[in-house]
Amino acid sequence: EGIKDFVLMVQGELPLKKDVHITFVSDRKVPMTTGVRMPHHKIYVLSKDRLLIDVLRTLGHEWVHEFQHQKLGLKDTDKIKDIGGPEENMANVLAGIFTKKFNKKYPTHSKLLYGENN
Repeated sequence: EGIKDFVLMVQGELPLKKDVHITFVSDRKVPMTTGVRMPHHKIYVLSKDRLLIDVLRTLGHEWVHEFQHQKLGLKDTDKIKDIGGPEENMANVLAGIFTKKFNKKYPTHSKLLYGENN
């Protein structure tokens, strides 16, 4: 429920032309920290033992990278600066904005987002 709402919100913020395949994984079978955008419109997000808010932030970050490829002309062969480069900074900033907007738009998801059971 929370993930679907987040994806719909982010699609409204940064619409993609082509469908993206999102896979939540329990370990790093592909090279990544907490997530990665791969060729052919694939996003992998590490979800095991993480708060949902952190999983969604990672998803938002990788969504921005997919947007950069689909709409801004970034190519898989382009070299990007992984730390402090414009593409990475854009993904970091927008992912933070997305999670804050989501938290505000869906206050009923708060306990789910932060792993609070009561």
